[in-house]
Order: sequence, then structure tokens, then C-alpha cells
Amino acid sequence: MAKSYHYITEHERYQIEILLKQKYTVKQIAAALGHEYHTIYHEIKKGTVEQMDSLLAKHLVYKADYAQLMTKRNLSGRGRKLKLSPSSDLVPYIEHMVKKEKYSPAALIRYASDQHLTFDTSVCPRTIYHYYDRGFFRHTSWKDLPYKKRKKKDADTVSSVPLNNRSGRSIEKRSKSILQRKDYGHWEMDTVVSGQKNGRSCLLVLSERMTRQEIIRKLPDKKAASVVRALDLLEKEMGSRSFRETFRTITCDNGVEFLDNAGIERSCRSKKQRTMLFYCHPYSAYERGTNENINRMIRRFYPKGYNFDQVTPEEVQRLEDWINHYPRKILGGMSSCKYLEYLKLSV
Repeated sequence: MAKSYHYITEHERYQIEILLKQKYTVKQIAAALGHEYHTIYHEIKKGTVEQMDSLLAKHLVYKADYAQLMTKRNLSGRGRKLKLSPSSDLVPYIEHMVKKEKYSPAALIRYASDQHLTFDTSVCPRTIYHYYDRGFFRHTSWKDLPYKKRKKKDADTVSSVPLNNRSGRSIEKRSKSILQRKDYGHWEMDTVVSGQKNGRSCLLVLSERMTRQEIIRKLPDKKAASVVRALDLLEKEMGSRSFRETFRTITCDNGVEFLDNAGIERSCRSKKQRTMLFYCHPYSAYERGTNENINRMIRRFYPKGYNFDQVTPEEVQRLEDWINHYPRKILGGMSSCKYLEYLKLSV
């Protein structure tokens, strides 16, 4: 009989038990079932148990049901063991940080390290994502996780000049060195708006490219005058000189709220230039990648459709502080505040 290479089935185990009772040899059983000699030999050895006859004499005998039980037990132990169990003290920490604190897996691991928190096991961010994909956690799901990364748009497909902003300074005129993120003072600006017909207020979001520092201000509406007024107040708080040193350039999209480029660039005190404003290409959000990532962090607390009329200035300040103290993988696990301290920048 031609030999085949496959696992012994439960039916074949009962055949082995019958053939052994009929005094078949291991070689004969292997030929009858189409298995290798050593396969049958090890199978018999695995399924052999000690029994006693009516005269209380002990002898060894192969039992198919015992062999099947041992096979299932061995198979259950295959594969990598789970690093988390429902009783692990790391599980409630992960669920709390994801659900209540809005932390990503990478951020919560870094936070635990900074706070010197210890658990009965350790995992990496990728492992946490895998456990969420499997539905392991009882009180949270993958829907509670932050947004995943999106594929960048091909740079060759960008549009040229927006129809409503012919006079603005294009991002093409911005210094190429800004792309390297090695100098402080280059910002990206955007607004996070309320839902349609659900409020007029919005958030003005300013994101520093090198340190990921965040400044958020609430606007009463999405008008160019409101943006200019918010920047004027910020200049008065910081002082004109500090404002010019901090906001060397600002990059924004072509939204109607940013079309007053002269008002944004002009100082509210001396009427001199306080910053340089650059406009992205239409439909090219990736040119403000830092802004877009920060906006997704904001949406963890205020999802799309939220009415920002209900948000108080104190809540906006808490949100800004939360983002600036959030551990960032791109900063080596440091928060924006710690990174500013590391660079010895006083802002």
C-alpha cells in the first residue's frame, strides 16, 4: 500500500486498538493504515496505559480514547502563549487609559514607564492592537482606539492654485528647510468646526512642526475676522517680539477663515509684519500632517457633529494641556512639554 503522510485520525486509533488485540505487529499495522513505522510506534507508545486484569495482574495496553485525549491536550498547547490573561492587572489599566484618558497603546505604555508603574506582564503596542482585533477586552473595543494612520496622497496629484485665493503666498515659496523640522517656530493652522446646523463656534488649532506644541483657541464663528482677532489677542498675551520669534511662519489651507492673509501677518500693535503665511495646495491635507494628526486627537473628545457652542474656555485649556503632555512616539516617547524642556526652549 502506498504510504501517505498525514496525522492519525480518531477512527484510525480505534483500528490500531483492534489490530493490536488481533496480535498485529507495528510493521503490519503501519502497512495496513498507510503510515510510517515510526509514526505508529510513537502513537502506540503515547496511548499505552497500565491496567489490571481480574487476577490483579498489571499489564500495558493501548487505548484509543486515551490516545485521542492526549492528542487534543498536546494540540491545545501549541502556538505562542498569550501574554495577557483576563486576570492580569495590566488589562484594567489598558482599558482605563484607552476609554477614559483617550490614550493610544504606544502612549499608555510610555506613560506607565514614565510613572514607574509595574504590572505582572509587559506587552508592546502592536500586541495590544492584536488583542483588540481579537475582541479580548471586555469593557472596550477597537472602536475606542484612536484613528489609524491614513495613506498619504500622491504629491504628483496636487492641484495648482485655488480659485478663491489667487493672491495668497503658496507653500511652494516656503523654505525647503522647514520640511526637515529642525528649527522651532514653524506652525500649521486649521479649524475644527461644529456639526452642520449644530452650532457656529469652532476651535482654532495651531501646531508647531518640530515640537508638536499645541495652541487652541475657541472662536465664536468661522470667519476671517475671528481668526485675526484670536491671533491679535495671542500677540498681546505674548508680546509682539515674542510672537514674531515664536511664529516665524504659519501654514494653513485655503478655507474662507484664513483668506485675510494681510490681517494674519500684520501686527496689531505696530502694524508691521509679525509672521509669514503660506497656503497649501487644494485638497492636500498631507501638507499639514501635524495639524491633521492633532485634529484627530481632538476628535477623541469632541467627535464630528459636536456643538462647540457648549465648550467652555476652561475645557479648551484642559484639552490643550492634555495634548501638550501626551507621550508622542515621534518624539521618542516624550510629550511636547518635555521635548521643549529637553531642547531648552522657553516658550
